[in-house]
Amino acid sequence: MTIGDQPIGAGASPFVVAELSGNHNGDLGRALALMEAAKEAGADAVKLQTYTPDTMTIDCDRPEFRVTGGLWDGYTLYDLYRWAHTPWDWHEPLFAKGHDLGITVFSTPFDASAVDFLEQFDPPAYKIASFENTDLALVTRVVATGRPVIVSTGMASLRELDDLVQTARQAGCRDLALLHCVSAYPARSEEANLRTIPHLAEAFQAVVGLSDHTPGTAVAVVAIALGAAVVEKHLTLNRADGGPDAAFSLEPDELAALVAGCRDAHAALGKVSYERTRSEEGSVIFRRSVFAVADIAKGEPFTERNLRAIRPGHGLAPRHLADVIGRHATRPVARGEPLRWDAVGE
Repeated sequence: MTIGDQPIGAGASPFVVAELSGNHNGDLGRALALMEAAKEAGADAVKLQTYTPDTMTIDCDRPEFRVTGGLWDGYTLYDLYRWAHTPWDWHEPLFAKGHDLGITVFSTPFDASAVDFLEQFDPPAYKIASFENTDLALVTRVVATGRPVIVSTGMASLRELDDLVQTARQAGCRDLALLHCVSAYPARSEEANLRTIPHLAEAFQAVVGLSDHTPGTAVAVVAIALGAAVVEKHLTLNRADGGPDAAFSLEPDELAALVAGCRDAHAALGKVSYERTRSEEGSVIFRRSVFAVADIAKGEPFTERNLRAIRPGHGLAPRHLADVIGRHATRPVARGEPLRWDAVGE
């Protein structure tokens, strides 16, 4: 698949997405600075989230609407989304900033009204969040735009993912990416289950990747080795500044390390090869080979005392040492001379 002008898939460089989420802390200037930091770190894209508290939930203080435990303990859902949302009137300057920076910008719509709103910005793709991956009406609405669709798979069963993929493809989706995701904030590395990534690719014949909420960069880099073509990670200017997602977000220097690590991991995958690489050519000489370790007269037998397999590699390969022992020299061989077949007789 392609997002913007960037190909995305097994043969392409990893597509690294910096998620802004609520780490702007209600400050447009900070949101713009986050975009600059993402570009400076080498990310390919910045992703927004498009919703309002009222499109997500209702303002209700019943226990069902209150978060218990974790980072957002005690918040009602309405207050949490009011704190974390990106105001809709920011989208125009944010998309414009992406254009100026030369970085791809797209968003996660959380309902049909957000899709309708985002269409005016001609986004190159849409993202479906884990918590909405069973909202098949939203999936159908997003697919109807004709744009590439990225879906986080957090909490979804294999059956639910099959329903999602079939719905998307029956609605005409040609460019679909599935991001393995553990919807915990933060997620634990030991629960990442990254072996799911190649299974996703095989099961659904889709581009695959990782939406990562674990601390640090190691899990995302390992995901590349398992076939992830897309990596999404939350970005903050400084975790100490706080914010809804700061605790499991990367700071700019960490994002830069993530980008470099993903690129290196992808480059290291290479191909199945048992050929000597170009960089190995100069090392061949340091292999072991058969050398005379004492002066050997013409007609003298080769023995374990006057021949050894040592470095460097100018003489016969070590596998020939046993064949030579007991045979006789056809000419004098000096100590330190690599043994060659022209010196070996019966």
